[in-house]
Amino acid sequence: MKTSKRAQAVPASATLAVSARAKELKAQGRDVIGFGAGEPDFDTPEYIKQAAVEALRAGKTKYTPASGTAELKAAIAEKLKRQNNLDYTPEQVIVNIGAKHSVYEAMLATLDAGDEVVLPRPYWVTYPEAIKLAGAVPKIIETEKQNGYKMTPDELKAALTDRTAMLVLNSPNNPGGFTYTPDELAEIAAALEGTDVYVLSDEIYEHLIYGDTKFVSFASLSKDAYSRTLTVNGFSKTFAMTGWRLGYTAGPVDVISAMSRIQSHTTSNPVTFAQQAAITALTDPTGEVEKMRRQFQRRGQYMVQRLNAVEDIDCPEPTGAFYCFPDVSAHYGRQIGGAKINDSFDFAKALLEQGNVAVVPGMPFGCDNNIRLSFACSLEQITEGLDRIEKWLSR
Repeated sequence: MKTSKRAQAVPASATLAVSARAKELKAQGRDVIGFGAGEPDFDTPEYIKQAAVEALRAGKTKYTPASGTAELKAAIAEKLKRQNNLDYTPEQVIVNIGAKHSVYEAMLATLDAGDEVVLPRPYWVTYPEAIKLAGAVPKIIETEKQNGYKMTPDELKAALTDRTAMLVLNSPNNPGGFTYTPDELAEIAAALEGTDVYVLSDEIYEHLIYGDTKFVSFASLSKDAYSRTLTVNGFSKTFAMTGWRLGYTAGPVDVISAMSRIQSHTTSNPVTFAQQAAITALTDPTGEVEKMRRQFQRRGQYMVQRLNAVEDIDCPEPTGAFYCFPDVSAHYGRQIGGAKINDSFDFAKALLEQGNVAVVPGMPFGCDNNIRLSFACSLEQITEGLDRIEKWLSR
């Protein structure tokens, strides 16, 4: 049966493909350590699950407005005011089916065919595909390793054309694990003044920051930044609610209204009882978010130290999210276990098949010299997995 050219052009998610292959090998009896999935290993906190149970028992199982309940949108607006210094009304907020849906729907609501979207690398694998599905064109900025893979204002200015419609900004970054400083973000905001460029600021990892890192929402930097920014966030990473599929977008009323119209014809409302639980999640009465953050920080520090101790691996220290993004290109050209390693796909495939460790190749993130390792798993698994990597590379 015929499929559309649009569907044919969309590749499978590299991260999900790695996870699927790792699960397949595990089903065959292989002891695989998985560093692939961007999913917290912690269970959803009990107070959130209990709120969902109570919502079900109270009959919260019917349709809500397509853009989400008034109560949840008000709670999100209050959260953005309290934690991010952002003044949004509930009418400026839409609840989506996960932050991935937020990204895609925001692009559908703002981009026209042929528009250019500036996308610094490394980028999350879904960004370029969402851009293309919306009919627009990714304009990749080739960031430099020596600058921590972060885009500079000059690089941004050089990428802008009369067709530029949006900049995608992700800090803390997936897959890079880096975070733009407040000063760096202010310079980017200043570079955009006088343009009509939207900023899609994906802040899904805002609470997962480490060391002296300070997080700031892009829209809070100035009136100009506020007027052009679509702030995307969600519940998956902060509250270990990946399977609940709840994200949200805040921004100009006309864009949020357009997203709501699109959502009314595509998904209808987010899951009703999950929305009720999300209101409770935002209160975080038990401090679970901070407990998880401290665990991630400890794991990240250990992982980066171990990786940099391996010969010919260079890994910057993660300041946010839960990923290490080492450069392994010094091993390209080698034969390991009979496999020729020419790129990040070869590296990841051989490591999984021979070393029983699943990592994600860097090519789908725009950086073929790198691989991504998630430290959203136990310290014991991290230790064993890194032992295997070191042993495999020493062959």
